Amino acid sequence: MFLRENANQIMRAALSAAMPDAAVAAALKEADFGSGRLIVVSVGKAGWQMARAAYDQLGSRITSGMVITKYDHSKGPIGNLDIYEAGHPVPDANSYRATQAAIDAVTGLSEADTVLLLISGGGSALFEKPLIPAEDMDRLTRELLACGADIVEMNTLRKRFSGVKGGRFAQLCQPAKVFSVILSDVLGDRLDMIASGPAYPDASTTEDALRIVRQYGLTLTEDMHRLLLQETPKALPNVQTHVTGSVRQLCAAAEKACGELGYKTVTLTDRLSCTARDAGVFLSNIARYYENCGEKMAFLAGGETVVHLTGTGLGGRNQELALAAAEGIAGMNAAVFSIGSDGTDGPTDAAGGYVDGTTRDRLKAQGIQIRDVLQNNDAYHALEACGGLIKTGATGTNVNDISVLLIGE
Repeated sequence: MFLRENANQIMRAALSAAMPDAAVAAALKEADFGSGRLIVVSVGKAGWQMARAAYDQLGSRITSGMVITKYDHSKGPIGNLDIYEAGHPVPDANSYRATQAAIDAVTGLSEADTVLLLISGGGSALFEKPLIPAEDMDRLTRELLACGADIVEMNTLRKRFSGVKGGRFAQLCQPAKVFSVILSDVLGDRLDMIASGPAYPDASTTEDALRIVRQYGLTLTEDMHRLLLQETPKALPNVQTHVTGSVRQLCAAAEKACGELGYKTVTLTDRLSCTARDAGVFLSNIARYYENCGEKMAFLAGGETVVHLTGTGLGGRNQELALAAAEGIAGMNAAVFSIGSDGTDGPTDAAGGYVDGTTRDRLKAQGIQIRDVLQNNDAYHALEACGGLIKTGATGTNVNDISVLLIGE
């Protein structure tokens, strides 16, 4: 039981440290917005929290603005800002409606005006004006999710079929200035890839996009192929950018919490980017190696894994990672948990999953075989059956995932 309690303490500490409030406030202290209009556009799964922090600091200085966030991620009204909730991970009609409202809000601004653009993960789906029919964009997004493409590959393509991605939103804001504050959910903090870079010069090329299409055998219409050959903006002189947080901050807070609980702690990486199953098996192999070391140990990995769909079940990458570790740590005084920092994991109401040395046998007693569950991508129901789902609700931040192996004495 103490491992589960320790896991909960570590999760709370890491998520608390990754909240964007203080970082947004610090970035805005340096800003000079002049005397012109100040328009706020806050986009992403942490969009409400970032907007709240900005409004608390700027208040009546804000002329108007909006928040565009995922369904059930708004926590209520914020001053004179309009609140929109929309689809994620697949854009929907509300994504397109909210994005058009943002475009209308920045149209006709002058050089004296400023757009305060607050960006967090999830923006690629939530902030979208497709240059292709919506059904083609939906199909492409679903194909990319199904084939296991990573976030950089997905965004390389999506920005080429969009009127706001790849720096194009910043172009729409001209001649106004854009002051961009970014909460990173992309490994390595590639600013052109976070939310598909609506206000950052695009470093990817047409050749990069064509390679991804060939690699995954994606289906493109004639119009999609034509747009793929058009280059995105490579310079945006009206934009000033600040990065406020990333998965490294999440890992550092988790490492500190583990140390305070008496664990000898090793942070393996903050760029985990393999399949969820491979990551889970790897953590269980580490557990086996250190099983008899005689001291409490913790191993951390931050990043974002991918899931290859082989079945029709329910789950997410963090749930699948945790369940994949359960077989390897069976019978041990060890636990593995993995969570998405935004509080959502796949199309579920869970943030991730927790397993320990008893999980495999408890599932077996119910006639549930882990191998069959993973083959059907149904980690949610297996973890639900053994009390292993982690549910936090929307957290207000979004800086990738963290996976932790705990080994008891």
